[in-house]
Amino acid sequence: MAAVVYVLCALTSFACAVLLLRGYQTRGVRLLLWSGLGFVGFTLGNIMLVVDLVVIGNANMSLLRSIPVLAGLLVLIYGLVWDTR
Repeated sequence: MAAVVYVLCALTSFACAVLLLRGYQTRGVRLLLWSGLGFVGFTLGNIMLVVDLVVIGNANMSLLRSIPVLAGLLVLIYGLVWDTR
């Protein structure tokens, strides 16, 4: 049951990233770009979570799967703080 939740979280993050990046493509609002790129990092972290806990087993890749999430957060913070007008 936990594997289904992990996969659904990854799919939801992917859907958010796609919708935000499509919104940026049509409207050109830069906050949509930074949010979409942040969700790309969240999606990669969720995919690595699925690979770590479901596919491989208990390999404890927690540090490796935190790197894309941290990168996504940094991109999102950059967009929110320094790129707003």
